[in-house]
Amino acid sequence: MADSNPQLHPDTVAVAAGRPDRLGAPVNHGITLASSFASGAGPEYARGDSTDTWIALEEAVGALEGGRALAFSSGMAAISAVLDQLPAGANVVAPADVYQGVAKILSDGEQRYGWQVLRLPTADTQQWLDALPGADLVWLESPSNPTLEIADVPKICAAANRAGVPVAVDNTFATPLNQRPLESGAMFSVQSATKFIGGHSDLLSGIVTVSTTLPHSADAHAGVDSRRTFGGATPGALESYLALRGLRTLPLRLERSQSNAMTLARRLEQHRQVTRVRYPGLPSHPGHELANEILGGPGAMLSFELKGSATGADVRVSRLKLITPATSLGGVETLIERRNKLTGQEHVPPTLLRLSVGVEHVEDLWNDLEQSLSGLSDNT
Repeated sequence: MADSNPQLHPDTVAVAAGRPDRLGAPVNHGITLASSFASGAGPEYARGDSTDTWIALEEAVGALEGGRALAFSSGMAAISAVLDQLPAGANVVAPADVYQGVAKILSDGEQRYGWQVLRLPTADTQQWLDALPGADLVWLESPSNPTLEIADVPKICAAANRAGVPVAVDNTFATPLNQRPLESGAMFSVQSATKFIGGHSDLLSGIVTVSTTLPHSADAHAGVDSRRTFGGATPGALESYLALRGLRTLPLRLERSQSNAMTLARRLEQHRQVTRVRYPGLPSHPGHELANEILGGPGAMLSFELKGSATGADVRVSRLKLITPATSLGGVETLIERRNKLTGQEHVPPTLLRLSVGVEHVEDLWNDLEQSLSGLSDNT
């Protein structure tokens, strides 16, 4: 089976893993619309026992990540299932530039449970190593959202393992094709399957994949599973089906989106209205060499900053005709968003625009960006 064949390339695993394996079975798992099953053999109630649909999704993602995957109703549900295991008074180390949903949970934990949260620059590896003694959990996000900073995940995980500190990595931006945190020693790899895995902006889903090789990994898996079961954050049948179908084309979509992002980043870096481009594929990125060393590719996300004001950046976004101003990311369509306007993102430069690059023809994308950026005064 693809799920257990270590010789297959990840592109093949994305297509082949999680398929029915009995003779006469359909090629694809169907949508299992059931909450209860006849007692006596096998599952009895879906919330605790799962269904074939989301088990297939878990098998496929788990094969890609190299661990045991658990599917959730959303990315935030997956994140919460990991962080909810922390006890009162826990010491947590997290990035300064972290997804605002994670920041909210950490802030609540400080107020309600007395968590001690240390926020560190993503790219300052030494600070992460120095913070390990006494930590109960390290939460990494790399590349970070939306400033695309790169953490030295292998080095931090190796040191954390020596210190007996579990590491969780938000792997949404990189995807399992560009980064496999569990192989580096992370206990948890977390994905918002809403994004690149689903790939079509039509579902909400989250995945936590747990190591099978680290000490206490069985307990960690059981803890996440328990929070899903008793928190009720189970995935929907249709959403699981769509996420698995989307996963099948992830290698093709990521290849095209990544190529488009590289082209756009190079051109934006030369544009007179752009003051900075943040993209790990560019030699100008501070983490470029590290990204080349530890990532399978620079990804399909980039951010760039404009001359002028936040109002001027909004005007330029409003001039776009093909690229859609919208939140979220990882779909086949290209989306853009000025992140500073969002609650919890006030630290982001006011003219920074985050671009989730899709699979459209790159020249059409560039023409749209060019017409929106040009034709206005530099002070707009």
